[in-house]
Amino acid sequence: MMDWTDRHCRAFHRVLTKSALLWSEMVTADAVLNGDRGRLLGYSAQEHPLVLQLGGSDPRKLAEAARIAEGFGYDEVNLNCGCPSDRVQSGAFGACLMAEPDLVADCVAAMRAVVSVPVTVKNRIAIDDLPARETLFTFIDKVSAAGCSVFTVHARAAWLKGLSPKENREVPPLDYGLVAELKRARPELTIVLNGAITTLDQCTGHLGTFDGVMLGRAAYQTPGLLGEVDMRLFGAAAPVTASEAIRNYEPYIAARLAEGVSLHAMTRHMLGLFAGQPGARQWRRILSEQAPRKGAGLDVLHNALAAVEDNLPAA
Repeated sequence: MMDWTDRHCRAFHRVLTKSALLWSEMVTADAVLNGDRGRLLGYSAQEHPLVLQLGGSDPRKLAEAARIAEGFGYDEVNLNCGCPSDRVQSGAFGACLMAEPDLVADCVAAMRAVVSVPVTVKNRIAIDDLPARETLFTFIDKVSAAGCSVFTVHARAAWLKGLSPKENREVPPLDYGLVAELKRARPELTIVLNGAITTLDQCTGHLGTFDGVMLGRAAYQTPGLLGEVDMRLFGAAAPVTASEAIRNYEPYIAARLAEGVSLHAMTRHMLGLFAGQPGARQWRRILSEQAPRKGAGLDVLHNALAAVEDNLPAA
């Protein structure tokens, strides 16, 4: 999720779940080759396991970007074939690539030839008025023949003509059934389901059919649910409470503050931590108003947490 899942967000999410696979925001191959790699690809060691998601459609450039990503220590490289934004359309990549499975196969083959980490693909079921089943199965079969065995499938078509990126997350109908049909027909492939999954109960249900589930905006907007992931889905003994996550995130915040990173750059990812709980409004207000101020430090976080605790019912 571009401009959302930056390194500070991932570090925060990692204190909530030790087991879930975290993804970077999408970075274009051109940016990796020509940009500030430390800024674009940098991360903290505690973020592992970690996927770098690449955007592009040039096999040579993607291969070089994948090689660089492996050198940075990423655990997996994913090629995005699902993003419908205007920016990726103008660059002829993202969801546009659903119509070019042979090119995607070439990209995957080129990337796999130069790295030892897994090369995976994230895709839609179709684009525009292309027939969904034929498009999806043709895409998966051609790309898997190039050596990709893991696909994260957003179970909607992407409408590149007439819908905004936000509308593309909501308007095209979900078709979990088609993705389930794909999994049944191609059992040797790892199929991860994505699209409008918002609760851990839904995750548990889908894991009866699919090999994995991806949480996107739900994990960002209500990150507290990640505190139950390790217990509910990976067998951990107890959940991670919001207060525990804050304490465990504090050393990271302190280290970044010492490097000159603003408090707001980190706490902006924490606004939904207490969503639905008493004191959530005060938590958001204090962080939103005080964290952006020059020189803001950990005392702001402490004050926000105290406001939440003051609203909790007496034991």
